Amino acid sequence: MITRIDKNNRFSEAVVCNGVVYISGQVDLKRVRSAEEQTQNVLEIIDDLLARSGSDKEHILRCTVYLSNMGYFHEMNLAWEKWVSTENPPARSVIESALPDPSWKVQISMVAVVRD
Repeated sequence: MITRIDKNNRFSEAVVCNGVVYISGQVDLKRVRSAEEQTQNVLEIIDDLLARSGSDKEHILRCTVYLSNMGYFHEMNLAWEKWVSTENPPARSVIESALPDPSWKVQISMVAVVRD
């Protein structure tokens, strides 16, 4: 069975299949200025999607962080380190990439498993 969360005509914000949660790249729609604040806002969105998918940050397997400029790495990490589970940190990649909207500094996608 496949469950699609917040789907539209292009994609789903999250998809759950066979106990695995796939979260699409999330961005800060509030468009705050700092990369730290954008990361905090994105992680709040991800917390909500994980909960609605039957998971949480303790069950994240893999995370990909896209930064529009690698100069935001430190700011992103300030928010990340306050949020991430120190007991169960996921595998993570950080990539510099052009993002569709110039106001976006951070985009994060994840793969997690559903809680037992």
